Amino acid sequence: MGFEVRKQGEVTVIDVEGQLIVGNRQELKQKVLDELEGGARKFMIDFSNTGYIDSSGLGVLVSLSKKIREQAGELRLANLNEDLRTLFELTKLDTLFHIADNRDEALSSF
Repeated sequence: MGFEVRKQGEVTVIDVEGQLIVGNRQELKQKVLDELEGGARKFMIDFSNTGYIDSSGLGVLVSLSKKIREQAGELRLANLNEDLRTLFELTKLDTLFHIADNRDEALSSF
């Protein structure tokens, strides 16, 4: 379980491994905020290796989305499995986030 941060061109790509839950949400938030402070403005969070996001994980994504927008940045989400996509639809968060089917689609949408 963890987060891998790397650059792909101008985009900061964050891979979420395992689950995004109350126990690790602050780690994700800090990694994104550190990149934001360092000048990054384009973010893509890849959930291809994520099976579960709890309410605190959703909350941190909403918080990060707001912070990134305040800094004139953009956030994309990619590779949500069927359960996660349903979660975003039920909570209406699919209207807040740009959700791409795969990494390439997310990267080309900036």
